[in-house]
Amino acid sequence: MNTKAKVKKIISILEKEFPDARIRLNHSNPFELLVATILSAQCTDERVNIVTKELFSNYKTPRDFANLRPEELEKLIFSTGYYKSKAKHIIECSRIIEKEFNGQVPSEIETLLKLPGVGRKTANVILSHSFDKPGIVVDTHVIRITNRLGLVNTKNPEKIEFQLIEIVPKDKWVVFTHLLIAHGRKFCTSRNPKCDICPIHSFCDHYKDLV
Repeated sequence: MNTKAKVKKIISILEKEFPDARIRLNHSNPFELLVATILSAQCTDERVNIVTKELFSNYKTPRDFANLRPEELEKLIFSTGYYKSKAKHIIECSRIIEKEFNGQVPSEIETLLKLPGVGRKTANVILSHSFDKPGIVVDTHVIRITNRLGLVNTKNPEKIEFQLIEIVPKDKWVVFTHLLIAHGRKFCTSRNPKCDICPIHSFCDHYKDLV
């Protein structure tokens, strides 16, 4: 079985296993998604959603965030971790978006990547879920699982993204990430993966090495 066929089989199985696989960050517009995604670095989506529920009820626009002092925002996002750098990036992003883009989050990846704290992962999240421009988001789950499956042989997120673009059907790019995240949480955990009951272990190089 070639790699593209293997990927299609994996996706088909995981779609049945996780029919509700989707983005878990609560947001109502591209700017809220930008803030939530920055906050999600090294933090659970559940914790981010708790923080943003109050945050977005009081601060709604890039202008609102641009006018905050760093120490004010730091207190509000403290529980997400790395709060100083996250506050700095959010405020700087907000000022640039307000000043240079009339308060609207840009919809081109090249422009997004110039914003403070925005890498390819964050940019692809925003483009995929706010502007209908599908991309493959590479997070820690995707890095771990694609390597175990033998789809890639690198830990470099950008290299993984471009390798997956070649083998994952374009209409599955967005859901592919969410399927792997769900799979990583339930079966293919970082430590002690549940290989024996994994629904895709027959396609996994890591499992074949175990048996």
